[in-house]
Amino acid sequence: MQAIPRQADTDIREFYTSVRSYTEELCKPLETEDYIPQPIVDVSPPKWNIAHTTWFFEEMILKRHVPCYSEFDPSFGFLFNSYYNSIGERTARDHRGDLSRPTVKNVFEYRRYVDERMTELLGGELSEEVRDLVTLGLNHEQQHQELFLTDLKYTLGANPLFPAYREGFAPEEKTETRVAGEIEIEGGVYEIGFEGGGFCFDNELARHKVYLSDFAIKRNLVSNCEFLIFMADGGYKDHRLWHSEGWDWVKQNNIESPLHWHRRDGEWYAYTLGGLRKLHSDAPVCHVSYYEAAAFAEWKEVRLPTETEWEAASKHLDWGLRWEWTNSAYLSYPGFKKVTGAVGEYNGKFMVNQMVLRGASVATPEGHSRSTYRNFFHPHLRWQFTGIRLAK
Repeated sequence: MQAIPRQADTDIREFYTSVRSYTEELCKPLETEDYIPQPIVDVSPPKWNIAHTTWFFEEMILKRHVPCYSEFDPSFGFLFNSYYNSIGERTARDHRGDLSRPTVKNVFEYRRYVDERMTELLGGELSEEVRDLVTLGLNHEQQHQELFLTDLKYTLGANPLFPAYREGFAPEEKTETRVAGEIEIEGGVYEIGFEGGGFCFDNELARHKVYLSDFAIKRNLVSNCEFLIFMADGGYKDHRLWHSEGWDWVKQNNIESPLHWHRRDGEWYAYTLGGLRKLHSDAPVCHVSYYEAAAFAEWKEVRLPTETEWEAASKHLDWGLRWEWTNSAYLSYPGFKKVTGAVGEYNGKFMVNQMVLRGASVATPEGHSRSTYRNFFHPHLRWQFTGIRLAK
């Protein structure tokens, strides 16, 4: 986490209230039964997501910076720690959906308890360390707000009834203004990474210079219609288009289309947050893995942009509908330093065997995006709102 300029404490309080309230707003369409299922290891139940973000404030701030703080429930640290080894043992990731207790009611009581103590803390004078931790915690919760939607979509989409999260709510179908062609970017030295005031995650640092050769990048994302042509041309059956591991993944999992696509009576449908709907051909393709993105690029005889190319071109692009796969492995920047303590586990230890995505998606909370943001996932994963932009 980058240190931020001193903000008015009233701004921090307003930010805290806004973010925490939005999480509970996301919960309003849910029934109690929706909070618990976990169909795959990568997807966390809503109950766990909303408890974990609360645990972050209790563990990282209240327990360490409020004298004589009394934990809501000492067992919650084990239940709702995610991956912080320096803090202690935790529930295995694939068992988060096994927890019928604590109840959903109890988890919301936990949120209220922590919010009350945080409000008391934020009502006083804050040290720079606490202010930075609160800001990190709120950005962390915004990440989980997106995960809340993507995880829940996977869970509901695995239900044969295809229930809607919210009727009439299908942000996946939002389309771009289609502008033909590509943007030519002149080669040269570019500065990459976060700079200036405000918040960034530590993996966006340190700003550094890179040399880029001339390249071109598409103005638009690949659409569902374009991906259908790839499929019709045997894209999932031609081993020549795929990385070796990607081809193994296709065969082992019988992959024939993007995640959440279903063929009925000769037509393609897509499961959306508004339920199962006829595929919107003009919308950007969604829920594709890196393997699929790279195979599509190979089929088009072009490539995916690197993350530095994407950042250099970002001011010319209308981005934000999909997290865009890049051709860059998730590695540290020159000058990257992990901070000491549990917060140092936030990003650095994941810098292996993952690929970088850039931009944002229709599920990203407002204000939680910037051109230097580095998202990252394993190449086979596709439950996030992932898409494709081509370069050459």
